[in-house]
Amino acid sequence: MVRKGGVKFDEGPPDGFDPNDPYADPVALLEQREYLVREKWIDIEKAKIIRERLQWCYRIEGVNHLQKCRHLVQQYLDATRGVGWNKEARPIELHGPKVSKSTD
Repeated sequence: MVRKGGVKFDEGPPDGFDPNDPYADPVALLEQREYLVREKWIDIEKAKIIRERLQWCYRIEGVNHLQKCRHLVQQYLDATRGVGWNKEARPIELHGPKVSKSTD
């Protein structure tokens, strides 16, 4: 029995998908939908991990959490901005653009 060197995942969008005519290839349409859902779940899980780290930081730092956990708060806000279901249909003013990282 031989072990494989590694598992390779197809991480990109489907090759045959045409956004101008999405119903031309139904298989590519389903693959595109699965790709978008997978990417959304990845973004949501990243935000959950940052939230757990932020909760831990709040508990550990106590009264100093405003200074010590500031970087985690910024990461969490950046991770949650525009993430979730049905956000792409909303106007950008409602959920705001992603803010570039500042060097404070």
